[in-house]
Amino acid sequence: MTDTATDPLTDQKSRAAAWFRQLRDQIVARFEALEDAQVTGPTADLAPGRFELRETRRTSEDGSDAGGGLMSVMRGGRVFEKVGVNVSTVHGVLGAKAQAAMAARGVPGMDSDPRFWASGISLVAHMQNPHCPAVHMNTRMFWTPGAWWFGGGSDLNPCIEYAQDTAAFHDTLRAACDAHAPDYYDRFKAWADEYFFVPHRGRARGVGGIFYDDLNTGDWEADFAFTQAVGQAFLPAFVPCVERRRDMAWTDADRDTQLVHRGLYAEYNLVYDRGTKFGLETGHDANAVLMSLPPLAKWV
Repeated sequence: MTDTATDPLTDQKSRAAAWFRQLRDQIVARFEALEDAQVTGPTADLAPGRFELRETRRTSEDGSDAGGGLMSVMRGGRVFEKVGVNVSTVHGVLGAKAQAAMAARGVPGMDSDPRFWASGISLVAHMQNPHCPAVHMNTRMFWTPGAWWFGGGSDLNPCIEYAQDTAAFHDTLRAACDAHAPDYYDRFKAWADEYFFVPHRGRARGVGGIFYDDLNTGDWEADFAFTQAVGQAFLPAFVPCVERRRDMAWTDADRDTQLVHRGLYAEYNLVYDRGTKFGLETGHDANAVLMSLPPLAKWV
């Protein structure tokens, strides 16, 4: 467990964890409001979806409590076929594999002291209507005895792309970035394009967004404010896309396209995603870690 007597960021960690939980509450409320709104398309006869809540726990290798979180999942709604919004705050000692990976990234002190603390929110939404894009968002704070940093981002994953949605999504993220640093959007968009590329398919997972990690400018307040801005930009970036597309009619071919694209999404998350690997390797609740997987998918 983190030794708070030697941790000058105790208050900051509490603030970050509280913010991630607050953002979770805002998103869950907005998504349930989307379910309650009038739907005139093919899913109009379905009942509005509601989130089911389950607490998650992490247990350290010696069996002691190592934190946990809240897993919120909605299935079979009028708008969302499956959406998960998870928050967690965990701590402990990294296993050898995770420690080595972080040491290789240059995390200060990680080669000698594997203690860590991490808090964040992670969201993945898979939609009923193939014309509505899937989406991913996460923000997080990570602490080790030698360093702290923030990471996260948001990216859009349509199976049927609409240029209007792609442009509007990116414009909202650009505005959030530009308010904090003039180079953030270009840097973090390029990072997302690289990070969410699927090498064995030779294509991107979606139409991108922003992604950043290991953000430590030396100014905790500034980096936290930027991370909050990324989280606050999510609903304005994504919800208008849903509202434009949720009532559109779709064909069997559209649904097939959606399921095949979900297969690509699953491949990426299971093979490449750093967050998935970290969660499984550090003993977090496997169902919470794998919440991102779609309810149905297919491969050609």
